[in-house]
Amino acid sequence: MSKDRSEILVVVGPTASGKTALAVRLAEVLGGEIVTADSVQVYRRFDIGAGKPTSDERARARHHLIDVVEPLEPMDASRFAELADRAIVEIRGRGRVPIVCGGTFLWVRALLYGLAEAPPGDLAIRDAHRAVAETEGRDALHRRLAAVDPVAAERLAPNDFVRVSRALEVYEQSGVPLTTWHERHGFRERRHVARLVGIERTGPELDGRIAARTQAMLDAGWVDEVRALLADGFGDARPMKAVGYRQIAEALARGVFERDELAAEIVRKTRVFARRQRTWLKDEPVLWLAEPERRSDVELERSVQ
Repeated sequence: MSKDRSEILVVVGPTASGKTALAVRLAEVLGGEIVTADSVQVYRRFDIGAGKPTSDERARARHHLIDVVEPLEPMDASRFAELADRAIVEIRGRGRVPIVCGGTFLWVRALLYGLAEAPPGDLAIRDAHRAVAETEGRDALHRRLAAVDPVAAERLAPNDFVRVSRALEVYEQSGVPLTTWHERHGFRERRHVARLVGIERTGPELDGRIAARTQAMLDAGWVDEVRALLADGFGDARPMKAVGYRQIAEALARGVFERDELAAEIVRKTRVFARRQRTWLKDEPVLWLAEPERRSDVELERSVQ
């Protein structure tokens, strides 16, 4: 880690790659605290499927921005950056090292570079998009985006309603594609000096970890967690659209499902999500560490300097 006390460490990588374990280890070695950048872990009651740190991990390192909003409360990249800035100031005030950790890379980018000043959200437009998705299918909405912003459409999956709608919403409000807004912003002026690190995993290794984690979450009661959330009226909560939560909610709605089939579907969707995460990171200056769990504390500290 640099001697520059203004620097923060950012642990990134695809889902199931071991980000939390690495961040906790680094916090112990460097004297740090963890700021979570995960769009599901910020929500209360979304626990098992969010992969929140265990009680042991939280005891070993102080975590921030977990369980900070209610299930139906809005939370976006801008608000995350504001809360993360505040946490980073507090961590530095205690003479500790801020370690940002999470797989929601839009939030990480918002923290490091800020956000493009595109038009604000419009609820009426979002409702109109939702109606299109419900009557014509999400693919229809994605095709509309492809016609006006092909770069954004290529980057976003058709089922990613929130981001597809937002990209289309920006164009409908301004006549300018969201991609152009991002190009104008450039994401070149850093708000924080940061060093990005991640764990190097082969494709088969990551696939195996995704499958194992999915089974462990189902064994821990993930289906019952989703059932309770739905019973309490949180079916429209934003984190319910996350991979895994969506598939379980849909299976419960059907009434009859096989666990093995459900697990296979979640694994398949998670692998697709992991590929999109790798795409986000391909142009970022990430220091990829091979088998950090096998390194001594001294070796690990040296590796991130």
